[in-house]
Amino acid sequence: MKNSLLIAMVIIVTGCASGSKEIRLPYYTQVDFTPQWMSSEEAETIHKVAEFSLTNQEGQQITNADLEGKIYVANFFFTICPTICPKMTNNLQRIQEAYPNDDDVLLVSHTVMPWMDSVQVLKEFAQRHDINSNKWHLLTGDKDLIYSLGRTSYFADEGFGKSVTDESDFLHTENIVLVDGDQHIRGVYNGTLPLEMARLIEDILRLKGEQVSF
Repeated sequence: MKNSLLIAMVIIVTGCASGSKEIRLPYYTQVDFTPQWMSSEEAETIHKVAEFSLTNQEGQQITNADLEGKIYVANFFFTICPTICPKMTNNLQRIQEAYPNDDDVLLVSHTVMPWMDSVQVLKEFAQRHDINSNKWHLLTGDKDLIYSLGRTSYFADEGFGKSVTDESDFLHTENIVLVDGDQHIRGVYNGTLPLEMARLIEDILRLKGEQVSF
């Protein structure tokens, strides 16, 4: 019922906007998430998610090539997190439920405790939370790579623009980011707020329309 109401809200908002020219989503290229509006041609040389190779809950290697051309939602978590992670997981379930059969929309969650969150631990977590492994990748692997991705590619850390003095500091963020098919960041959301997921679902719809038209 909650998911149906959420999708209905998105349809209503999208329908109300249908009579006006669609505004493209902005691009985010800096750690403070300052939005920038530009054409797809102008965006060809801006910040992208760096190359990576990590392992998902099924023991499969997931790389940039697997996400090329896909719209995906990315976040950072760890399986024993008692605070914001359960809220984020529940809210991300709404994204999974909104696009159950859409192969062009994926979710990617990176563990910030890879020394504890093994493939088997992630698989058990996925089973407990009804995570569809074809839709939602829980990734583990080299800590330095994950933390570098978090801080330099996704600009993920506790608070916008947080100054990190030690790169080994624990990475913990409530931010969820939306990435387009060219691996540019196109949206940032508070993963603990259900209303932000409604905005995210709407932005995915807009981004899908944008990628079709260009």
